[in-house]
Amino acid sequence: MTSFVVVGSGWRAEMFWRLAAAVPDLEFLGAVVRTPRELAVPTFASLDDVRPDFVVTAVPWAANPAVIAACAERGIPVLAETPPAPDAEGLVALWEAYGKSGLVQVAEQYLLLPAQAARLAVVRQGLIGEPGQVQVSSTHQYHAVAIIRGFLGQAPGPVTVRATRTTAPLVDPLTRDGWTGDPDAKPAVTTIATLDFGDGKSGLYDFTGNQWHNQLRFRRIVVRGTHGELRDDEVVRLAGPRTIVRTPIVRRQTGYDLDLDDFDTDHLTLGERVLFRNPFPRRRFSDEEIAIATLLGRMAAWVRGEGPEPYPLAEGAHDHLVALAIEEAAGTDATVTVPAPPWA
Repeated sequence: MTSFVVVGSGWRAEMFWRLAAAVPDLEFLGAVVRTPRELAVPTFASLDDVRPDFVVTAVPWAANPAVIAACAERGIPVLAETPPAPDAEGLVALWEAYGKSGLVQVAEQYLLLPAQAARLAVVRQGLIGEPGQVQVSSTHQYHAVAIIRGFLGQAPGPVTVRATRTTAPLVDPLTRDGWTGDPDAKPAVTTIATLDFGDGKSGLYDFTGNQWHNQLRFRRIVVRGTHGELRDDEVVRLAGPRTIVRTPIVRRQTGYDLDLDDFDTDHLTLGERVLFRNPFPRRRFSDEEIAIATLLGRMAAWVRGEGPEPYPLAEGAHDHLVALAIEEAAGTDATVTVPAPPWA
Protein backbone atom coordinates (compact mmCIF):
# COMPACT_ATOMS: atom_id res chain seq x y z
CA MET A 1 0.00 0.00 0.00
CA THR A 2 1.37 3.43 -0.99
CA SER A 3 0.41 6.36 1.21
CA PHE A 4 0.20 10.09 0.53
CA VAL A 5 -0.88 13.39 2.04
CA VAL A 6 -2.14 16.57 0.42
CA VAL A 7 -0.74 19.95 1.38
CA GLY A 8 -3.71 22.31 1.12
CA SER A 9 -7.42 22.31 1.76
CA GLY A 10 -9.13 23.92 -1.23
CA TRP A 11 -11.38 22.42 -3.90
CA ARG A 12 -8.46 20.85 -5.78
CA ALA A 13 -7.03 19.31 -2.60
CA GLU A 14 -10.45 17.89 -1.82
CA MET A 15 -10.64 16.34 -5.29
CA PHE A 16 -7.33 14.53 -4.75
CA TRP A 17 -8.31 13.01 -1.43
CA ARG A 18 -11.83 12.14 -2.58
CA LEU A 19 -10.58 10.29 -5.67
CA ALA A 20 -7.85 8.41 -3.82
CA ALA A 21 -10.39 5.83 -2.63
CA ALA A 22 -10.81 4.62 -6.24
CA VAL A 23 -7.10 3.98 -6.83
CA PRO A 24 -5.88 0.45 -5.96
CA ASP A 25 -3.10 0.14 -3.37
CA LEU A 26 -3.30 3.83 -2.45
CA GLU A 27 -3.94 5.15 1.05
CA PHE A 28 -4.74 8.76 1.86
CA LEU A 29 -3.42 9.78 5.28
CA GLY A 30 -4.75 13.32 5.55
CA ALA A 31 -4.15 17.00 4.78
CA VAL A 32 -1.27 19.19 5.93
CA VAL A 33 -2.69 22.65 6.70
CA ARG A 34 -0.84 25.66 8.04
CA THR A 35 -3.82 27.08 9.92
CA PRO A 36 -5.82 24.68 12.14
CA ARG A 37 -9.29 24.03 10.75
CA GLU A 38 -11.95 21.36 10.68
CA LEU A 39 -11.91 19.19 7.60
CA ALA A 40 -13.59 15.93 6.66
CA VAL A 41 -10.16 14.23 6.76
CA PRO A 42 -7.34 13.98 9.34
CA THR A 43 -5.13 17.09 9.49
CA PHE A 44 -1.48 17.66 10.31
CA ALA A 45 0.28 20.89 11.16
CA SER A 46 3.54 19.94 9.44
CA LEU A 47 5.14 17.36 7.18
CA ASP A 48 7.15 16.36 10.25
CA ASP A 49 3.94 15.05 11.83
CA VAL A 50 3.27 12.38 9.21
CA ARG A 51 5.29 9.88 7.14
CA PRO A 52 3.76 9.50 3.67
CA ASP A 53 5.30 7.77 0.68
CA PHE A 54 4.61 10.90 -1.38
CA VAL A 55 3.03 14.34 -1.12
CA VAL A 56 0.57 16.16 -3.38
CA THR A 57 0.69 19.97 -3.27
CA ALA A 58 -2.54 21.90 -3.82
CA VAL A 59 -1.56 25.41 -2.80
CA PRO A 60 -1.45 28.85 -4.46
CA TRP A 61 1.23 29.48 -7.09
CA ALA A 62 3.41 31.59 -4.81
CA ALA A 63 3.45 28.94 -2.07
CA ASN A 64 4.26 25.98 -4.30
CA PRO A 65 8.09 26.31 -4.47
CA ALA A 66 8.45 26.35 -0.68
CA VAL A 67 6.24 23.28 -0.27
CA ILE A 68 8.16 21.43 -3.00
CA ALA A 69 11.42 22.37 -1.29
CA ALA A 70 10.13 21.13 2.08
CA CYS A 71 9.27 17.75 0.54
CA ALA A 72 12.53 17.40 -1.39
CA GLU A 73 14.64 18.33 1.63
CA ARG A 74 12.96 15.52 3.55
CA GLY A 75 13.54 13.10 0.68
CA ILE A 76 9.81 12.73 0.01
CA PRO A 77 8.60 12.42 -3.62
CA VAL A 78 6.17 15.22 -4.47
CA LEU A 79 3.43 15.66 -7.08
CA ALA A 80 3.21 19.44 -7.44
CA GLU A 81 0.14 21.23 -8.71
CA THR A 82 0.65 23.40 -11.77
CA PRO A 83 2.69 25.50 -12.12
CA PRO A 84 5.57 24.40 -9.88
CA ALA A 85 6.72 28.04 -9.56
CA PRO A 86 5.02 31.28 -10.64
CA ASP A 87 7.80 32.88 -12.73
CA ALA A 88 10.83 32.02 -14.86
CA GLU A 89 13.34 32.84 -12.12
CA GLY A 90 11.50 30.60 -9.67
CA LEU A 91 11.33 27.73 -12.17
CA VAL A 92 15.07 27.87 -12.86
CA ALA A 93 15.87 28.14 -9.15
CA LEU A 94 13.62 25.19 -8.38
CA TRP A 95 15.30 23.06 -11.00
CA GLU A 96 18.81 24.02 -9.89
CA ALA A 97 17.97 23.11 -6.29
CA TYR A 98 15.86 19.97 -6.73
CA GLY A 99 15.60 19.01 -10.40
CA LYS A 100 18.35 16.41 -10.27
CA SER A 101 16.96 14.90 -7.06
CA GLY A 102 14.44 12.98 -9.16
CA LEU A 103 11.80 13.61 -6.50
CA VAL A 104 9.61 16.24 -8.19
CA GLN A 105 6.71 15.48 -10.53
CA VAL A 106 4.09 17.90 -11.86
CA ALA A 107 0.34 17.29 -11.66
CA GLU A 108 -0.40 17.78 -15.36
CA GLN A 109 -3.48 15.68 -16.12
CA TYR A 110 -4.90 17.08 -19.37
CA LEU A 111 -3.53 14.36 -21.66
CA LEU A 112 -5.10 11.79 -19.31
CA LEU A 113 -8.65 13.02 -19.96
CA PRO A 114 -10.49 10.22 -21.81
CA ALA A 115 -11.08 12.19 -25.01
CA GLN A 116 -7.51 13.48 -25.09
CA ALA A 117 -6.10 10.05 -24.26
CA ALA A 118 -8.09 8.58 -27.16
CA ARG A 119 -6.86 11.26 -29.56
CA LEU A 120 -3.30 10.77 -28.35
CA ALA A 121 -3.64 7.03 -29.05
CA VAL A 122 -4.63 7.85 -32.65
CA VAL A 123 -1.50 9.96 -33.07
CA ARG A 124 0.88 7.56 -31.30
CA GLN A 125 -0.41 4.63 -33.33
CA GLY A 126 0.71 6.52 -36.44
CA LEU A 127 -2.72 6.70 -38.03
CA ILE A 128 -2.16 10.26 -39.32
CA GLY A 129 1.57 9.84 -39.91
CA GLU A 130 4.13 12.12 -38.28
CA PRO A 131 2.41 14.99 -36.42
CA GLY A 132 3.63 18.45 -37.39
CA GLN A 133 1.12 20.95 -36.01
CA VAL A 134 -1.31 21.03 -33.09
CA GLN A 135 -4.04 23.64 -32.62
CA VAL A 136 -5.66 23.95 -29.20
CA SER A 137 -8.61 26.10 -28.15
CA SER A 138 -9.92 24.79 -24.86
CA THR A 139 -7.69 25.49 -21.89
CA HIS A 140 -5.06 28.01 -20.91
CA GLN A 141 -1.34 28.58 -20.49
CA TYR A 142 0.79 25.61 -19.38
CA HIS A 143 -2.05 23.09 -19.83
CA ALA A 144 -2.43 24.05 -23.49
CA VAL A 145 1.35 23.93 -23.97
CA ALA A 146 1.42 20.44 -22.42
CA ILE A 147 -1.28 19.30 -24.85
CA ILE A 148 0.58 20.75 -27.84
CA ARG A 149 3.92 19.24 -26.85
CA GLY A 150 2.32 15.92 -25.97
CA PHE A 151 0.68 15.44 -29.34
CA LEU A 152 3.84 16.54 -31.14
CA GLY A 153 6.03 14.32 -28.97
CA GLN A 154 8.18 17.41 -28.47
CA ALA A 155 10.83 17.40 -25.74
CA PRO A 156 11.69 20.61 -23.84
CA GLY A 157 13.78 22.91 -26.01
CA PRO A 158 13.86 26.34 -27.66
CA VAL A 159 10.54 27.81 -28.80
CA THR A 160 9.75 30.96 -30.79
CA VAL A 161 6.48 32.56 -29.66
CA ARG A 162 4.39 35.13 -31.50
CA ALA A 163 1.13 36.29 -29.89
CA THR A 164 -1.57 38.91 -29.86
CA ARG A 165 -4.62 39.80 -27.80
CA THR A 166 -8.02 41.05 -28.95
CA THR A 167 -11.06 42.09 -26.94
CA ALA A 168 -14.67 41.58 -28.02
CA PRO A 169 -18.07 41.39 -26.28
CA LEU A 170 -19.19 37.99 -25.03
CA VAL A 171 -21.98 36.80 -22.75
CA ASP A 172 -20.57 34.77 -19.85
CA PRO A 173 -23.44 32.59 -18.58
CA LEU A 174 -21.40 30.15 -16.45
CA THR A 175 -18.48 30.37 -14.04
CA ARG A 176 -17.04 27.93 -11.50
CA ASP A 177 -19.71 29.21 -9.09
CA GLY A 178 -22.56 28.30 -11.48
CA TRP A 179 -25.01 30.25 -13.65
CA THR A 180 -24.44 34.00 -13.58
CA GLY A 181 -27.94 35.01 -14.68
CA ASP A 182 -26.34 37.89 -16.59
CA PRO A 183 -27.56 38.18 -20.22
CA ASP A 184 -25.34 41.16 -21.07
CA ALA A 185 -22.15 40.83 -23.09
CA LYS A 186 -18.95 41.99 -21.39
CA PRO A 187 -15.46 42.54 -22.85
CA ALA A 188 -13.67 39.20 -23.18
CA VAL A 189 -9.98 38.87 -24.03
CA THR A 190 -8.79 36.30 -26.57
CA THR A 191 -5.11 35.38 -26.81
CA ILE A 192 -3.83 33.76 -29.99
CA ALA A 193 -0.25 32.56 -30.26
CA THR A 194 1.91 30.51 -32.58
CA LEU A 195 4.64 28.31 -31.14
CA ASP A 196 7.52 27.33 -33.42
CA PHE A 197 9.54 24.41 -32.04
CA GLY A 198 11.69 24.09 -35.17
CA ASP A 199 12.07 21.10 -37.50
CA GLY A 200 8.57 21.65 -38.89
CA LYS A 201 6.86 21.32 -35.48
CA SER A 202 4.44 24.07 -34.45
CA GLY A 203 1.45 24.85 -32.30
CA LEU A 204 -1.46 27.28 -32.31
CA TYR A 205 -2.78 28.54 -28.97
CA ASP A 206 -6.26 30.13 -28.90
CA PHE A 207 -7.87 30.94 -25.56
CA THR A 208 -10.70 33.24 -24.50
CA GLY A 209 -11.09 34.18 -20.83
CA ASN A 210 -13.26 31.73 -18.84
CA GLN A 211 -13.31 29.32 -21.77
CA TRP A 212 -13.13 26.45 -19.25
CA HIS A 213 -16.71 27.20 -18.15
CA ASN A 214 -18.23 29.36 -20.88
CA GLN A 215 -20.15 26.93 -23.07
CA LEU A 216 -20.68 29.61 -25.73
CA ARG A 217 -17.24 28.82 -27.07
CA PHE A 218 -16.49 25.42 -28.63
CA ARG A 219 -13.46 23.48 -27.46
CA ARG A 220 -11.34 22.61 -30.49
CA ILE A 221 -8.27 20.51 -31.17
CA VAL A 222 -6.60 19.81 -34.48
CA VAL A 223 -3.55 17.59 -35.01
CA ARG A 224 -2.08 17.71 -38.51
CA GLY A 225 0.13 14.86 -39.64
CA THR A 226 1.91 13.79 -42.80
CA HIS A 227 -0.78 11.24 -43.69
CA GLY A 228 -3.92 12.78 -42.26
CA GLU A 229 -5.52 15.00 -39.67
CA LEU A 230 -7.41 14.68 -36.42
CA ARG A 231 -10.12 17.28 -35.83
CA ASP A 232 -11.90 17.04 -32.49
CA ASP A 233 -13.55 13.60 -32.68
CA GLU A 234 -12.97 12.77 -36.32
CA VAL A 235 -9.96 11.44 -38.21
CA VAL A 236 -9.20 11.71 -41.93
CA ARG A 237 -6.28 9.66 -43.18
CA LEU A 238 -4.65 7.93 -46.11
CA ALA A 239 -5.43 4.27 -45.45
CA GLY A 240 -3.92 2.88 -48.67
CA PRO A 241 -3.32 3.71 -52.34
CA ARG A 242 -6.10 6.01 -53.57
CA THR A 243 -7.97 5.39 -50.28
CA ILE A 244 -8.85 8.34 -48.05
CA VAL A 245 -11.10 7.48 -45.12
CA ARG A 246 -12.92 9.54 -42.49
CA THR A 247 -13.70 7.85 -39.18
CA PRO A 248 -15.30 9.24 -36.01
CA ILE A 249 -13.96 8.68 -32.52
CA VAL A 250 -17.00 7.29 -30.69
CA ARG A 251 -17.52 7.32 -26.95
CA ARG A 252 -19.64 4.56 -25.44
CA GLN A 253 -21.49 6.24 -22.61
CA THR A 254 -23.82 4.12 -20.53
CA GLY A 255 -26.91 5.28 -18.69
CA TYR A 256 -28.64 7.13 -21.53
CA ASP A 257 -32.26 6.57 -22.58
CA LEU A 258 -33.19 2.89 -21.96
CA ASP A 259 -29.66 1.85 -21.08
CA LEU A 260 -30.25 0.87 -17.44
CA ASP A 261 -26.58 0.55 -16.52
CA ASP A 262 -24.99 3.28 -14.40
CA PHE A 263 -24.19 6.59 -16.04
CA ASP A 264 -20.57 6.06 -16.95
CA THR A 265 -17.90 6.29 -19.64
CA ASP A 266 -17.12 2.82 -20.97
CA HIS A 267 -14.63 3.28 -23.80
CA LEU A 268 -13.70 5.35 -26.85
CA THR A 269 -13.13 3.70 -30.20
CA LEU A 270 -12.07 4.43 -33.77
CA GLY A 271 -13.84 1.81 -35.82
CA GLU A 272 -12.88 -1.47 -34.14
CA ARG A 273 -9.85 0.03 -32.37
CA VAL A 274 -10.32 0.63 -28.66
CA LEU A 275 -8.43 3.85 -28.01
CA PHE A 276 -9.34 4.29 -24.35
CA ARG A 277 -11.02 2.12 -21.74
CA ASN A 278 -12.20 3.62 -18.46
CA PRO A 279 -9.91 2.30 -15.69
CA PHE A 280 -12.49 3.24 -13.02
CA PRO A 281 -15.75 1.65 -14.21
CA ARG A 282 -19.02 2.09 -12.30
CA ARG A 283 -17.64 5.07 -10.38
CA ARG A 284 -19.63 7.61 -12.43
CA PHE A 285 -16.53 9.80 -12.65
CA SER A 286 -16.34 12.89 -14.85
CA ASP A 287 -13.49 13.07 -17.35
CA GLU A 288 -11.51 15.34 -15.02
CA GLU A 289 -11.97 12.88 -12.16
CA ILE A 290 -10.81 9.97 -14.33
CA ALA A 291 -7.71 11.94 -15.31
CA ILE A 292 -6.77 12.92 -11.75
CA ALA A 293 -7.36 9.42 -10.39
CA THR A 294 -5.18 8.05 -13.20
CA LEU A 295 -2.47 10.56 -12.34
CA LEU A 296 -2.56 9.53 -8.67
CA GLY A 297 -2.28 5.89 -9.69
CA ARG A 298 0.72 6.61 -11.91
CA MET A 299 2.40 8.62 -9.16
CA ALA A 300 1.94 5.76 -6.70
CA ALA A 301 3.26 3.20 -9.20
CA TRP A 302 6.34 5.37 -9.88
CA VAL A 303 7.03 5.77 -6.16
CA ARG A 304 6.87 1.96 -5.79
CA GLY A 305 9.27 1.55 -8.72
CA GLU A 306 6.56 -0.06 -10.86
CA GLY A 307 6.09 2.59 -13.55
CA PRO A 308 7.61 5.59 -15.34
CA GLU A 309 7.62 9.16 -14.05
CA PRO A 310 4.13 10.66 -14.42
CA TYR A 311 5.28 14.14 -15.53
CA PRO A 312 8.79 15.20 -14.48
CA LEU A 313 9.66 18.71 -13.30
CA ALA A 314 11.65 19.29 -16.50
CA GLU A 315 8.44 18.93 -18.51
CA GLY A 316 6.14 20.94 -16.24
CA ALA A 317 8.64 23.77 -15.78
CA HIS A 318 9.16 24.04 -19.53
CA ASP A 319 5.40 24.21 -20.15
CA HIS A 320 5.14 27.19 -17.82
CA LEU A 321 8.18 28.94 -19.34
CA VAL A 322 6.46 28.79 -22.73
CA ALA A 323 3.16 29.94 -21.19
CA LEU A 324 4.92 32.94 -19.65
CA ALA A 325 6.39 33.73 -23.09
CA ILE A 326 2.88 33.65 -24.60
CA GLU A 327 1.70 36.23 -22.05
CA GLU A 328 4.78 38.39 -22.67
CA ALA A 329 4.45 38.25 -26.45
CA ALA A 330 0.72 38.98 -26.33
CA GLY A 331 1.32 41.99 -24.09
CA THR A 332 4.04 43.49 -26.25
CA ASP A 333 3.09 42.29 -29.77
CA ALA A 334 6.71 41.17 -30.03
CA THR A 335 8.32 37.86 -30.87
CA VAL A 336 9.68 36.10 -27.79
CA THR A 337 12.25 33.33 -28.00
CA VAL A 338 12.32 30.82 -25.18
CA PRO A 339 15.86 29.42 -25.12
CA ALA A 340 16.54 25.80 -24.36
CA PRO A 341 16.10 25.52 -20.60
CA PRO A 342 19.09 24.46 -18.48
CA TRP A 343 17.57 20.99 -18.04
CA ALA A 344 16.99 20.31 -21.78
